Amino acid sequence: MRILIIEDDVQLCRSLSYRLKKEGIQTDVCHDGELGLETARTGIYDLILLDRMLPGLSGTAVLRQLRKEGFAAPVILVTALGEIRERVEGLDSGADDYLVKPIAFEELMARIRSISRRPQNWDPDPVICFHDLSLNTQTKVLTCRDTSCNLTKTEGELLEMFLRNPGKVLARQFILVKVWGIDTEIEDGNLDNYIHFLRRRLSSVKSSLSIKTIRGIGYLLEV
Repeated sequence: MRILIIEDDVQLCRSLSYRLKKEGIQTDVCHDGELGLETARTGIYDLILLDRMLPGLSGTAVLRQLRKEGFAAPVILVTALGEIRERVEGLDSGADDYLVKPIAFEELMARIRSISRRPQNWDPDPVICFHDLSLNTQTKVLTCRDTSCNLTKTEGELLEMFLRNPGKVLARQFILVKVWGIDTEIEDGNLDNYIHFLRRRLSSVKSSLSIKTIRGIGYLLEV
């Protein structure tokens, strides 16, 4: 899972990022509303944690604009504004949940798990299955029938993305940002190397799935 934190409290961002990463969740951070809106528009995030009082553009303005543009990713407003009318306004703006600061990290994780149980594009179950493959996203163990192998962290995240989007052409830039993050400096050729590594992994477990190159665009996982 990848979460975007849009929050101007730098210390809070550091704390949340550190603890979320310990839970196996990747994070990116923005400290103002305009950059947060632009970053959220990439569409790579499974969930957004959004402050209401932000420089440049308020959190509710960011949220309304995202919903207006059709973005369906869950949003939890995390804010010091806790009056009933403020909660109602935030939820009516399109938030899926509302947390008042100071927050307990354990409660935040419970809210994230709660949202994950709703029908969404992502699943909290660590094991993803498609066709003859299963991948444990926590242990990075890939299994095909009676054969298994261990993937590296990056290989696991890359394959997870393909398994969650079977039969879809994924653009190179989308893959780079989704797996390596919005501020990645990884060279384009490194993606080709990891695709090569994954193809070898699929071959080693004798899977009938393959990763096809869509020239000039990206890659596709197909049977």
